[in-house]
Amino acid sequence: MESELYPRFIENRVHIALNDTRVVLICSPRQSGKTTLARQIAGESMPFFTLDDPIVFNSATIDPVGFVRDLDRAVIDEVHRVPDLILALKMTVDTDPSPGRFLLTGSVNLFQLPNIADSRAGRMSTIHLFPLAQAELQKNRSSFLERIFAGEMPKFAPPVVGSDLTRIVLAGGYPEALVRTTWERRQDWHLDYVEAVVKHDVRDVARVDQLNSMPGLLRVLAENSGQLANYSSIGRKLNMNQVTTQRYVGILENLFIVRTLRPWFSNRLKRLIKSPKVHFLDSGLLASLRGISSEHLIGNRVLLGPLLESFVFSELLKLASWSSDRYEFSHFRDKEKNEVDIVIEDRRGRVVGIEVKASATVSSKDFSGMRHLATACGSNFILGLVLYDHDKILPFGDRMFAAPVSLLWA
Repeated sequence: MESELYPRFIENRVHIALNDTRVVLICSPRQSGKTTLARQIAGESMPFFTLDDPIVFNSATIDPVGFVRDLDRAVIDEVHRVPDLILALKMTVDTDPSPGRFLLTGSVNLFQLPNIADSRAGRMSTIHLFPLAQAELQKNRSSFLERIFAGEMPKFAPPVVGSDLTRIVLAGGYPEALVRTTWERRQDWHLDYVEAVVKHDVRDVARVDQLNSMPGLLRVLAENSGQLANYSSIGRKLNMNQVTTQRYVGILENLFIVRTLRPWFSNRLKRLIKSPKVHFLDSGLLASLRGISSEHLIGNRVLLGPLLESFVFSELLKLASWSSDRYEFSHFRDKEKNEVDIVIEDRRGRVVGIEVKASATVSSKDFSGMRHLATACGSNFILGLVLYDHDKILPFGDRMFAAPVSLLWA
C-alpha cells in the first residue's frame, strides 16, 4: 500500500493556490505523503530539490540567497531544515511576484521558528496535509462537514463497527505503517518513527536541554490523550516544571505529533473550564505508544475510548483541510462537568457538537453536555452528534442524533 495509490484531496487546493500565490507550503508530519504529492504536482515543469540530500542541504546552508537567486520556479522539499531559505525566498519573490514560483514542503510548523513568522504575509499560502484519511483510503471525498453545517445528516454509508472499526483505529493513517500487515510490525514502525523524529527533527524546532525526556513525555501524553492537560502533573512524572513541560508539548505540536484542543468560550456561560486537551494526531501512533492491540481491547473495551476520540478528531481535521470553508475546533466543559468532546465552529459562528462514544449503546444522558452547549449557542447551534460504534442513525431530541462513526467518510 503506497500513498500515491490513493487520492490526496488537498491537491486541488494546492493547484488553486499556485495560480494566485507566489509561494505555497505543504506542511505535514514526516512520512505522511507530502513529498510524493509535491512531486506529482510539479511533474516535469518544476525542478525538485530536497534538503534531505546532504549536497543540496550544504549548498542551501552556505549560500541561501545564491541557492534561490536563479530559480524561476522550483519545489523545495523539507525547507524547514534551512530556515534562512525562507528569507531568501522572500527577497526573490518580492523582486518577481509571479504566482506559483515556489512549492515548499515542511515537516515542522515553520512559523514557530525564529525570524520566519513575519516573512510570509501576502506571499505564502500554507496548506496542511495529514496522514491518510479514511475517505482517501476509501477513495470517496467525504461531504460530512458540509452536510452537518447545512443541518443535514450525512448520507448513509456501509457501517463499520466492532472489530472492523477497531482495526481501522489501531492502524492509523501513515502510509508506511499501513503497508505492514500485523499490529506488531505497525507498532515497530510507529516507535521507530517517534525515535527518529525526536532525534532529528526536535533540533529543527527549538533548543531542547532535556532531549532524553522527550520519549517519556510522549508516553505520559499518550496515557493522558484526550484528557484535560495538567502540565504540572505531567511534568512532575518527568521531574520537569510546568513551564518546561508546556514548552516541550508545544514542540511536539509543531512537529505534528500532538494537537492542543483549546477550550470553547462563550460570554453566556461564566463557569467554563479553561484547560486545553492534548490529542495525538494519529490513532495508530497513539495505540503503539500505549501498547494497545486488538487483543487488549477484547478484554477491556474501555481502552478504545481515548483512541477513538483522537481518531475522530484527526479525521475531522483531515476533512477540514480540504474543505472550501474554514473551521475552528475546541472542546466544551463547564465546572459541573458537562462536556462535549469536540466543538466545531465555522466562519459564520455556527456550531456543531461532536461527542465520541466507544460503545454500541447511547442514552439521553450522553447528550447532557450537548444540551448545555446548545443553550449557550442559541440559534447558532446547528447539530449535535454522538458518534458511536453502531450502524443506526437515531434521533435524541431537537437537532440531536446518535450516528455511526463511519459517517465521517460517507
